[in-house]
Amino acid sequence: MFKIVAGIVLICVACTASAQSTKNQLIQRLLQLWPLESVGMAMLRRPIDDSLRKAEVVLQGRVAPERRDSALKDISAETQKFYDETVPMVRETSNKLVQSTVVPILAEKFTEAELRQIIAMFEAPVKAKFEAVTPEIQKALGKKIAAEMAPTITPKMEALQQKIGERLKAAATAP
Repeated sequence: MFKIVAGIVLICVACTASAQSTKNQLIQRLLQLWPLESVGMAMLRRPIDDSLRKAEVVLQGRVAPERRDSALKDISAETQKFYDETVPMVRETSNKLVQSTVVPILAEKFTEAELRQIIAMFEAPVKAKFEAVTPEIQKALGKKIAAEMAPTITPKMEALQQKIGERLKAAATAP
């Protein structure tokens, strides 16, 4: 009798492990189709775009067109340098944090059948449920990216804003 019970337990454990493995494979496949690194990239881009808009406004009213164009070109070069340095870090961090942040949410909120439906067709009835969870996933990932990247990005962001300010000041005070 003990052997039968032990055999049933082993079969149940094997089935559970197999089901988890299949579910994890489905989640990994879904993540390949769903580029969540865009969350971190949007977080990076928002303040930069805002700084660029503000710089344009400042230059528009106070600087002659030829100096304005030169200043905007310098600011754009600084911005591009900032992106070149930070985008790979944000992309790497985002991809790393997806595994620890998004995978558990997907595993908890969706069954294997639902994951298959999402992968197979985003127009499936489960789409509404998936879209309802998306803000939670983005918020969770965004918080993790911000917490992990703040010590690295904040000083760089402040340095960029200082350089933009210097360019604006130089353009506004140049003869």
